[in-house]
This record gives sequence, C-alpha cells and structure tokens, in this order.
Amino acid sequence: MSGPLALTCAHLLADPRGPVSGPARLVLADGRIAEVGPAEGPVDDVFVMPAPVNAHDHGRPVRTTSVGAGGKPLEAWLNYLALFPSVDPYLAAALSLARSALGGSGIVMMHYTRAQGFTDLPREVQEVARAARDVGVRVGFAVSMKDRHPLVYGPSEPFLATIPEPARGVLAGQFLRQPLSPKAFIELADAVAEAAGGPDFDVQYGPNGPQWCSDALLEAVAEASARTGRRVHMHLLETRYQRVWADEAYPGGIVRHLDSIGLLSERLTLAHCVWARPEELELLAERGVTIVSNPSSNLHLRSGIGPVAQMKAKGCRVAIGVDGKALEEDDDALREIRVAHLLHLGTGFRAKVTAADILGMALVNGRRSVTGRDEGGVLAPGAPADLIVLDWARIEDDRLGVPCDVLDMMLTRATARHMRELVIGGRTIVRDGVVTGIDYPAVRAEVLARMRAAMPDKAALAAAMPALDAAAGRHFEPGCC
Repeated sequence: MSGPLALTCAHLLADPRGPVSGPARLVLADGRIAEVGPAEGPVDDVFVMPAPVNAHDHGRPVRTTSVGAGGKPLEAWLNYLALFPSVDPYLAAALSLARSALGGSGIVMMHYTRAQGFTDLPREVQEVARAARDVGVRVGFAVSMKDRHPLVYGPSEPFLATIPEPARGVLAGQFLRQPLSPKAFIELADAVAEAAGGPDFDVQYGPNGPQWCSDALLEAVAEASARTGRRVHMHLLETRYQRVWADEAYPGGIVRHLDSIGLLSERLTLAHCVWARPEELELLAERGVTIVSNPSSNLHLRSGIGPVAQMKAKGCRVAIGVDGKALEEDDDALREIRVAHLLHLGTGFRAKVTAADILGMALVNGRRSVTGRDEGGVLAPGAPADLIVLDWARIEDDRLGVPCDVLDMMLTRATARHMRELVIGGRTIVRDGVVTGIDYPAVRAEVLARMRAAMPDKAALAAAMPALDAAAGRHFEPGCC
C-alpha cells in the first residue's frame, strides 16, 4: 500500500463471534487496520468480514477428478495422485494458491505431500514461497513425512502379490521407495525453514499420519517441535479403515499413544478426526490441539461426517479446511462455510453448532495453525488487514423490504462469485474475479499444457490403476468386489 486506504460498507462483521454492524468505515494502513468506526454519508452496498482461512490443503494445481479419481474412497483415491505429472514448482504453487484466493481464502495451509522433484526440496520450496508472495496469500507450509505403508495400512509386499503382472511391477516401481530416516526428515524440514520460511510463510513439520509414520518418526517430530517451537500438521482418523487399523496397532488408544510420546500440544493441528471418539476429543481439547474439519472432502472421499458438535462440546478448537475437494472442486471457501454450517447445525429449534461457532472456525481458529501467530480473524485497530468484501446488492438481489437477518442471508447465499475484493495485509490480491499479482489464465494454461504433454508417460501407471482399485477393495472390504 502506498498510503492509508479507507473503505465503507453497509454491513460489517468485525468479530465473527459477534453481531453484524453498519454502516461502517475502515481505514487500512501499513498492512493493518488503523481505524474502525461508523460511516457518515453514502456507503458501498457491501458486506465486509475477516478473510476466510483454508486451514488444511495440499496445494495441488489440478483437481483430482481430472485424473479419474472422482467418486473413490480415500484409500483408492490417494493412489491416483501419482498420475499427475511434475511441473515447474512456481507455476504449480501459483496456480493452486491463486485458485484458493479466487475461492475467498487469503490464509492457506499447504501440506506438501507431493514435491515436483526437479531439484532439492529447500530450493523447490523457495519457489513455492515466491509464488505465495506473488499471489499475496499467507501460507503455512508443512514438509511431508512418511516412512511406512505406501499402499495399505500394513506391509506392501503381500498386498502387491495379489495383483497380477504387468500391473504389479508398474505399481511396485511407482510406490515402493526407500524413505528417509527420522533424523533426515527433521533435518530436511529445518533446511526448508531456513531456505524459505518467513513471516507469511510458516514452515512446519508435516507427518502424514500415524498409519504412514513409524513411532520413531513421530517421536522425532515431537522432540523437534518441542525444541524448536515449530508447529506440526498431521492427518488423524480420517476414515473408518484408519480407525480399525489404529485400534489394532495401538490397543491402548492411538490418541493416548500420541500423547505419551509428547506430540499432543497447542503446536499440533490434526486434519479430519472424523472417527475420533469422545474421550479422544476430550484429551485433544485438554492439550490445546487444533482440529481441522474438512466437510466437503470427507463427503467426496466417503470418509464420513466429522463430529463437530461433539468436538465443540468437548472444548476442542476447530477450524475448517477445503482440502482440495470443495463441494464443486472449485476451492470456494464461502460455500465450504455453508456446507459446514448445514451439516453441523443440528435438527429442530436448538442449534448444536451456531452460526457464530462456524464463523469462528472458518475465520479465526485456523489462523494460528497456518501462520503460527495468535492474531487476526477480527477487524479491529491493530489487527492484520485481512478481509473479504462481498457484493451485498448481488447477494440480496431479490429484496422485498421485509427485514431479514443479514448473517443468515450471508451464510445461506454467499459464494466466491459474490466476492468483490480480497485484501491480505492491506494488499488487494483479488478484485472483481481477477488475481492481481499473477496472470492466472496464463499460468493455468501453461500448467495444463505441460501436464497434458507429459501424460503419455503415465500410460502404464494409468493402465494399472483398475487392478490396484480392485486389490484395495478386497483388502479393505473383503468380499466387496
């Protein structure tokens, strides 16, 4: 920003857990809110609130249904990600983060579970950080870590033995790799932080999940996080198959086990927890762990509906993530807020999860998970100037003169197409559907052209996928197929 910027609005949600006010006037200066007060005279017919947070995502540049992964449960769907060709990491990250911004998310968690691999990871992540700066979003970046169970939640060799050749050889060559040691993973994450970390690019440890990480790796992460203060971002109990595996592998309880090795703390964020039990949620709440619910992703991948009302009742800090699988695969954070609201509101007259709860989850609770800082999520003097401006005239385009609850209407109708402006750190990063920091159409066209040119190299792997799907079905659901 070259100087203070004033904006007026008909409706202001300054604190997601409070009432809507207005007309209001805000002044932004030096990346922060300088003033908030009543507006005098004519105002813009807009609704302003803090920018939504996508508290769990992976930074994939292309939607996964484009490689045939639509309609599949997680345990089959994950394998299809290998069909994406590698492309320039700057272009891939710029495309993904720009799409998040166009969907209304200005603060994005990127659990980087698939590196492009053209260079070492610290240099690759420098390019990802450069893309984040150009797009203008704040990013939490978790370095992916896994050292076991690449195909099923157990040994790969007996599972592969059930698949006939030539598919077996192709799959073994794709998925069976020698992992790094726990020490090497920690050193790699620290090197990434040194190379690319910054105030708006918070590098974190990213163990993929207990079913994919040995106890030795999880213990190393817990120790490193305690020593460095670096945050940890991990999946937990996303599917019922993971629940079954966890109960067999840790009969004393997977959450209690994670606690016993020191992993549970306010530095930890857990994605999903769809199949967590009440006593597990209670322990997570006691330790200050943040849970990220991903409603549309869980629906797409047949994982279930997370127990958000129970999480709230137990005192858990809950956030919302898009996870690359918004309802329409379009990264629309505003629609994701509505999906979460409708799924968890409850039945009848008593709301189990209120509008204020959902907005607190979407706009406030995930910020610390992504940025590592306890600030923002409200529009008050001194707070970061991270806000979204919605065209109220388009949202209320059939107004009849009857007084309507503004918040109810926003939660019922608002989508990314109603976004007039997204401002992060006082900088407008999206205006009227255009990303201001990069040429989004050109980046998208270039990424798609490069991927399409490389797809013939994936032909053998694509041909092996039906055999892998069938074997996974037999493994996880005996007798199902």
